[in-house]
Amino acid sequence: MKLVLASGNAGKLAELNAILGESGFTLVSQSSLGVEDVPETGLTFLENALIKARHAARVTGLPALADDSGLCVDALGGAPGLYSARYAGVQADAEANIDKLLAAMNGMPEAARTAHFIAVLVLLRQADDPQPLVVEGRWEGLVLPARRGAGGFGYDPVFLDPGSGQTAAELAPASKNRISHRGQALAQLKARLQALSLNDPLHAR
Repeated sequence: MKLVLASGNAGKLAELNAILGESGFTLVSQSSLGVEDVPETGLTFLENALIKARHAARVTGLPALADDSGLCVDALGGAPGLYSARYAGVQADAEANIDKLLAAMNGMPEAARTAHFIAVLVLLRQADDPQPLVVEGRWEGLVLPARRGAGGFGYDPVFLDPGSGQTAAELAPASKNRISHRGQALAQLKARLQALSLNDPLHAR
């Protein structure tokens, strides 16, 4: 079954498709269907995910999956948080965002560099779905003072997973997908979908 992903982020699309695997769902990016981004005016990750999913579902007529996620650094009061993708400005890329983060944390000891990724996923069966499926994942770690690794996207090169001793950009994709915030959230989503009707999983009540 086809779902529209309310994002044009190629890295996010690849990760989500890999995690969904053989679940019977195929994600297509909204940009491939001519859907433009909608302003993210919510005050929480959940609100932004709902805004994006409703917009994509309304324009395409397809069930929509939206992911709103970010990196929250304890010593920065939770920043970049909701503004992770545009931390260094609306037109900024990942490198500029990382540069700003590293500058803000310059000189901080390791004990003060705790952070976590959070991902909230929302699945809407239709634009006006009164019962969206909502799941959340959280990945605890540390922000390193310099980049390590060439994989992943976003803040991955500076986010250290304490359990493996590797950054998110150093982890093999399969390993990352098992432990990441997005992987955790998608595992919950798959379980929720399997609990619904096997014949009509997106319209069962």
